[in-house]
Amino acid sequence: MIVLFLLFCIVDGEVSQIRFSVPEEQDHGTFVGNIAEDLGLDITKLSARRFQTVPSSRTPYLEVNLENGVLFVNEKIDREEICKQSATCLLHLEVFLEDPLELFRVEIEIVDINDNPPNFPETDITVEISESASPGTRFPLESAFDPDVGTNALRTYEITTNSYFYLDIQTQGDGNKFAELVLEKPLDREQQSLHRYVLTAVDGGLPQRTGTALLVIKVLDSNDNVPVFDQSVYTVSLPENSPVGTLVIQLNATDMDEGQNGEILYSFSNHISQRVKDLFNIDSRTGRVEVSGEIDFEDSSVYQIYVQAKDLGPNAVPAHCKVVVKVIDVNDNAPEISFSTVTESVSEKAAPGTVVALLSVTDKDSGENGQIHCEILGDSPFKLKSSFSNYYTIVTDGPLDREIADSYTITVVAKDKGSPSLATSKSIKVQVADENDNAPRFTQEIYDVYVTENNVPGAYIYAVSATDPDIGQNAYISYSILECDIQGMSVFTYVSINSENGYLYALRSFDYEILKDFSFMVQAKDSGNPELSANATVNVVIVDQNDNAPSIISPIGKNDTAKEHLPRSAEPGYLVTRIVAIDADDSENARLSYSILRGNEMGMFRMDWRTGELRTARRIPSKRDPHRPYVLLIEVRDHGQPPLSSTASIHIMIVDSVVEGHSGDRGSTKTKETSLDLTLILIIALGSVSFIFLLAMIVLAIRCQKDKKLNIYTCLASDCCLCCSSCCSRQARARKKKLSKSDIMLVQSSNVTNTTQAPVEESGSFGSHHQNQNYCYQVCLTPESAKTDLMFLKPCSPARSTDTDHNPCGAIVTSYTDQQPDIISNGSILSSETKHQRTELSYLADRPRRVNSSAFQEADIVSSKDSGHGDSEQGDSDHDATNRGHSSGADLFSNCTEECKALGHSDRCWMPSFVPSDGRQAADYRSNLHVPGMDSVPDTERGKGFASSYCVDIPETA
Repeated sequence: MIVLFLLFCIVDGEVSQIRFSVPEEQDHGTFVGNIAEDLGLDITKLSARRFQTVPSSRTPYLEVNLENGVLFVNEKIDREEICKQSATCLLHLEVFLEDPLELFRVEIEIVDINDNPPNFPETDITVEISESASPGTRFPLESAFDPDVGTNALRTYEITTNSYFYLDIQTQGDGNKFAELVLEKPLDREQQSLHRYVLTAVDGGLPQRTGTALLVIKVLDSNDNVPVFDQSVYTVSLPENSPVGTLVIQLNATDMDEGQNGEILYSFSNHISQRVKDLFNIDSRTGRVEVSGEIDFEDSSVYQIYVQAKDLGPNAVPAHCKVVVKVIDVNDNAPEISFSTVTESVSEKAAPGTVVALLSVTDKDSGENGQIHCEILGDSPFKLKSSFSNYYTIVTDGPLDREIADSYTITVVAKDKGSPSLATSKSIKVQVADENDNAPRFTQEIYDVYVTENNVPGAYIYAVSATDPDIGQNAYISYSILECDIQGMSVFTYVSINSENGYLYALRSFDYEILKDFSFMVQAKDSGNPELSANATVNVVIVDQNDNAPSIISPIGKNDTAKEHLPRSAEPGYLVTRIVAIDADDSENARLSYSILRGNEMGMFRMDWRTGELRTARRIPSKRDPHRPYVLLIEVRDHGQPPLSSTASIHIMIVDSVVEGHSGDRGSTKTKETSLDLTLILIIALGSVSFIFLLAMIVLAIRCQKDKKLNIYTCLASDCCLCCSSCCSRQARARKKKLSKSDIMLVQSSNVTNTTQAPVEESGSFGSHHQNQNYCYQVCLTPESAKTDLMFLKPCSPARSTDTDHNPCGAIVTSYTDQQPDIISNGSILSSETKHQRTELSYLADRPRRVNSSAFQEADIVSSKDSGHGDSEQGDSDHDATNRGHSSGADLFSNCTEECKALGHSDRCWMPSFVPSDGRQAADYRSNLHVPGMDSVPDTERGKGFASSYCVDIPETA
């Protein structure tokens, strides 16, 4: 066995061709060649690169071992059956590899062996020859047929040696040979009418094979003239696919004889092939050659028809001619598309240029009729790429998106250049494989969920939903809640979510009064690789239910029973109290209405159902027993569904005294103050802060202005007015108390002696230094002063020893002993606690102006008669000026009242005059004041001289 191969590369180095040859009639398994080795491929990588044959090129005669690339015979090959009489017999096989794609074309030449002897169509061949035939006359003999080709084909003919005939071997245009019997010398029928010879056909193979037939020659009587054709060779053109009956040529032969010897019959020569006899027909009488079969250019482009003409005379000698029929190709074959391999799916992330399919296009026509143009029909992200000769690959030409198109039907159109042009198309369907390139998307970015409070734990409250345009695992969404804290606790203690369907469940019973709303985030995550997710916000709003009854917070009582006082003299419409209730619910559930359930059968009171104000509807009957209170049962009801209510009992006590009435009013006022709702309290608080700040600024401005204008300052020490401020501020809420004469007792103070005299270092018009004991008494009355009789005497703060720069009075300084002021309660002298107050008031007035006066005048006006209205009037004796100082020329102590005014206290301060210069205790009642019910808050300074004063602050009446 001879194996030949030829390896060469074609078309950009991507496709190569290799050629092998193998003799026919080889047994199964006969080695033909190793494709992988001859192409220089790595045998170990054949499987990995999916080495395989193109299905359309496979043949049952050959097989390829895909593991090692060996090409071997699969079944016996009969060349004559496959290729008939073709000079060359080729089998084609295409193989390819992937990663990268490489295509190889393998041609296998089937080598003919001399396995067929020449064979005559008939074993007996009869030839009739007229005896008149002249030497040299030729008689074509029936040809033998040898299916082998090349050197194994028919080579020559041989005849039994004789003296009459010899053979002249002729070769046809297609290479076939035939024998002509040549008359070597004249025949004589009378001597021998029948000649028998053996005709042998010999091929050129080794060893030679032969075929024989019996040649019988009959000698006839002579016919002098033979028919004659116009020309020996005729050439005609015939389009393929010409219909049956189409005229090919009209032959015409002439015979000079007359009668039957001149009548000519046409027929095909005996040596033409059967294929020609099937395709063409000749009319024996007319010589008309017509088409009798299907003429196909693709089968043969040229046909040779041998025709003989023979007269009807005896011993007729035939005449021969040749008709050459050239078939004209017409565009009768559309291109053929064959897909070798098709990828079922391609990833949507595939890069441009990814191979999707491999195909081949062929056209049996020739010339322009066989030239093909291919394209992909329509607009799609694919294109054709020429690989080798008539092979194409379909590759991606742009990005793919499965969400836009999950599959593509790719239609390849092949069109030839014939006229008219023929086209064919073939489609494949390619699925786009999904990639996880789309994150889930919630139907809403923010979900508002309304949940009624007091829900059942574990109850379904809402369902969030997300979609993912991907498919499969890439679209499988799981839901979760992102970690966060709600009121210091994990969100997982409040709600949960079903990871599969996004259903939200409450894990606890919500209380609107504790938690009105909360927010958290949910996440939707797909199961692709990598995982993609999206978030959405869920706002849970707790809807209030009427689950809280109103709560009465004012008036405050024990066991839901409150006591209120009602003056007997109260007019109709008098505000007894105001019922204040709160409801922890909201909106209509917290809108309250007030009513009297029981106890108001006589219509004594009326209730404002909106504000809760309880007022008198008419006057209190004069005969009403004060010890028998009014007992009212008050109901507070909300407007929820169903409505809830609370009740409270109010005992209204009837009082006669104005004080008790005021006390009752005070209690009502306090009740009303505490009943303000939170919003009003906040407004009042902000307003109060603003007012206090404004007031402080005004006071500061007044103080600064007054410090510039004051010329003479009193002897009051800083503690005097501060004491006034402290005492009066503690009783600021009791300014409705009236002061009567009976509330003041004058007591002679003892144990007050003069000690050392502090010299005055101030230069001025003072001619002498006075050694006086001076006191400023301040009386502060509380609202309960009518019930108590406590008196305290508070000295002013001492002045500095001799340094007049620190002496607020700027004048006479007298010393004060260690004795404390007397405190008298119920007629007994009590000792007071010592309290040191060192506060000083600095004054910036001109000091010389304060000390220029040589005499001091009393400026205090002591009231000997009280009008009962708090303020001194012109009709009272308080308004009269009494006990003017004998040596005082200036109103020294009138400025104490100014200080009290500057500090925001009442202008009703009683200031005693100076003690006479002889050291005797003044007989005026203002030197000692006894005010029952006053606390003793003395301030003592030991060992230093000072001027003292006591002020009485009269509370403001109601």
